[in-house]
Amino acid sequence: MARFLLRRLVTSVVVLAGLAVVTFLMTQVLPGDPARSAAGRNATAEQVARIRVQLGLDQPMWNQFTGYLNRLLHGDLGTSVFTQRPVLDDIGAMLPSSVELVLAAMTINIVVAVPLGVYSAYRRGRTTDVAARLVTLFGAAVPVFWLGLMLQLVFAAQLKVLPLTGQLAFGQEVPKITGMTSVDALLGGDLPAFGDALLHLALPAVTLAASFVAVVARTVRSSMITALDSDYIALARATGASELRVVVRHGLRNALVPASTILGMQLGWMLGSTVLVESIFGRTGIGAYAVTAVLQNDLYAVIGTVLVIGVVFVVANIAVDLVQLWLNPRLRQRSRRTASPETPAGPVVPTVPEVIA
Repeated sequence: MARFLLRRLVTSVVVLAGLAVVTFLMTQVLPGDPARSAAGRNATAEQVARIRVQLGLDQPMWNQFTGYLNRLLHGDLGTSVFTQRPVLDDIGAMLPSSVELVLAAMTINIVVAVPLGVYSAYRRGRTTDVAARLVTLFGAAVPVFWLGLMLQLVFAAQLKVLPLTGQLAFGQEVPKITGMTSVDALLGGDLPAFGDALLHLALPAVTLAASFVAVVARTVRSSMITALDSDYIALARATGASELRVVVRHGLRNALVPASTILGMQLGWMLGSTVLVESIFGRTGIGAYAVTAVLQNDLYAVIGTVLVIGVVFVVANIAVDLVQLWLNPRLRQRSRRTASPETPAGPVVPTVPEVIA
């Protein structure tokens, strides 16, 4: 396990280094002059030149790159042109709200997609299976912005059962502890504010989760069909195990291996997708921050957002690898054999009892 984690950490460092190079190149090729943006539209040429020297933009590209890497190693993402604050501080203030939204959407994703995929696979070929596949196809095809607007129209404007925008009702406040409105309300013991925060979170979370539910449900269905047709499932049934135990204990555990990969990657995708959702529902977060940064030509804020989302992808990949090691005994055996110099590397073919166990 230690060697496995070490390999993953080395790979992650290489990926992050590549991401740093790409983000630096963004500063060189994207249109717009960061010095002009920082100085303001009405700044004189002398003021722009002075800002350019302060930002180091007058240096050769190699010097700019080494300085950029040095700042990254010290946690300096630059200063936002729009807020005049360090980008890292801005992202630190905005990120918890987006994490709250992503966690709510991921909860909906897992709670809806996994049972739907399992049930669809178990009833494959029947009317309920066809209906479930049509629902997932609709979820994958509907644009996020259209779904968000339709949910606002139906549940907020017409039925008036859920709030239209925002994170809390007007005049409602909670102490800032974690930056997540619902969690802060709960930690502060304000149950009415907690309920109000959940109501404000409902429509954005459903909008964000819709397309991801479709992907996970179809992945679980495909993997579950393969698992249910396997020999170890037939053996489990022959031993007299109940149908629920066969499906959940033996089939679902193996079917979750590919689904866990998708779920882990979706964390990063969801964080990137908050750009649209937060704009539609008027929520503060890293997505809304990125939109403002683009509109204001705030290059350092855009690059900082890209770097943070990239780090989330890397951490999610490591977490997925650990979950897969726990779910799949074959991966653990392959990892042990690869790490052992006495044992030749090669595919591990487990016996049926080993897979069932």
